[in-house]
Amino acid sequence: MRLEGKVAIVTGGAQGMGRAIALRLAQEGAAVVIADLTQEAGQKVVDEITAQGGKATAVATDVRNQEQVQAMVDTAVNTFGGLNILVNNAGVGKIIPFLETTEKDWDFMFDVNCKGLLWCSQAAAKVMIEQGRGGKIINLASQAGRRGEALVLAYCASKACVINMTQSIALALAEHKINVNAIAPGVVDTPFWEEVDKQFAKLWNLPVGEPKRRAVASIPLGRIEQPEDVAGVAAFLASSDADYITQQCINVDGGNWPS
Repeated sequence: MRLEGKVAIVTGGAQGMGRAIALRLAQEGAAVVIADLTQEAGQKVVDEITAQGGKATAVATDVRNQEQVQAMVDTAVNTFGGLNILVNNAGVGKIIPFLETTEKDWDFMFDVNCKGLLWCSQAAAKVMIEQGRGGKIINLASQAGRRGEALVLAYCASKACVINMTQSIALALAEHKINVNAIAPGVVDTPFWEEVDKQFAKLWNLPVGEPKRRAVASIPLGRIEQPEDVAGVAAFLASSDADYITQQCINVDGGNWPS
């Protein structure tokens, strides 16, 4: 188990990619803090981990709130004795035509996807620096951060921001041996993409399920991405196998985007 003795935080850890990442890190030996908007949602993942013999706890966290973020980090330290890994998975997205994008839409996506990532990374990095043992920060970007899309301007921009923030944070923390990398998934079989499909279907006047079918049909590897596909890469980046990797954004999208 590559992460034996490590302590990890996974934001947005109650479902989808966050849940899969939390389960995989626990299977690799890490004690995991499941952070999500409600403790009840996170507790379900905690129960899955403990049923498999792992260690986990849940904490209610809105990543936009610095006090709640600090409490999340304090929970990791007070419960498990430290912090080695942060996975910034919490994120939101809306499908909105360019001309209909409002300030409220823009602020919502940037507050969660970017500002929340900043607060979590700052709080975690301070602990990692104080410990003096390095650490790993893994950010969830998106294929959408690699290009613009007519109906997804604010979300694409926020995920491009995540990629750029990853580079900046990696450079700032390199002297402390804290590796900072990102993962850019594609079309992932999660509740988030079910909602995306519904929004695209409404805008394009298509049956529900057709936008998702078309998106999957474009994937060179011929299948929809599973949360576990992302979790495997997250576990790698969290491990000592990735000690010489930093400032990178790794595409995990079935070959759907070449760079």
